[in-house]
Amino acid sequence: MNILSIQSHVVYGHVGNSAAVFSLQRLGIEVWPIHTVQFSNHTGYGAWRGRAFDGDSIRELIFGLEDRGVLGQCDGVLSGYMGSADIGAAIFDAVGRVKRENASALYCCDPVIGDVGRGIFVAEGILEYMRDAAVPSADVVTPNHFELDCLTDRVTKSRADVLAAVEDLRKLGPRAVLVTSLLTEETPSGSIDLLACDDTGRHLLRTPLLPLAVNGAGDAIAALFFAHYLRTRSAAEALSLAASSVYGVLARTADAGAREILLVEAQEELVRPSQIFRPEPV
Repeated sequence: MNILSIQSHVVYGHVGNSAAVFSLQRLGIEVWPIHTVQFSNHTGYGAWRGRAFDGDSIRELIFGLEDRGVLGQCDGVLSGYMGSADIGAAIFDAVGRVKRENASALYCCDPVIGDVGRGIFVAEGILEYMRDAAVPSADVVTPNHFELDCLTDRVTKSRADVLAAVEDLRKLGPRAVLVTSLLTEETPSGSIDLLACDDTGRHLLRTPLLPLAVNGAGDAIAALFFAHYLRTRSAAEALSLAASSVYGVLARTADAGAREILLVEAQEELVRPSQIFRPEPV
């Protein structure tokens, strides 16, 4: 399996492609990474060095793959942090080129917009681009709870609210939706939920809420969910496998008191999670 992954990259730590590429490779998947930015470290540190790329930089690399005649071998396109609407347009073009060469290829959009506590942290125009172009063109979308509300212009507090918002999102085009970092009125204290919906049903998975705050977990789970969905075409099964792996990595990270997720040290969790969480239909 070949996945084209277009998202951010950091030298130190694991966010964006620095989280997705290794996770996918550990599953035996060939990854073709294109970076939307290359920073020394993630921006949560408050200071970083590096540069963001523009849409033409993305297109140039896609044209190079087109020259090699390999786009038809691409099974899926994964996008994450975009940086600018210009980057988004280049990703949209890349997805179209891949699908023209391989009609069965799927596009997974991880709509990186913001999070609870931080609010919207992307550039002006990104939210609108995600809502109006990226999400409608995607087969799979993986927002966190905050991003789900942004994309659907809702304030979701109950599980029923979330389910209604997900259906609004699916009406735009995506066949499968994964919602991460989900906290509703029904979520018990000390727990956190994930919700996956596709044509086969709606499934909720609950794990303990670990005592840590690190970046990159959302990027890893989006990549793992997409990979497992490509293989199984089951959102419920993809949810179980991806959530179990990421929980295992985060548990190791919490035990070590690390600031960066211990993706390499806990890599066995990616292929053989020490604890399997099973979703329940809702």
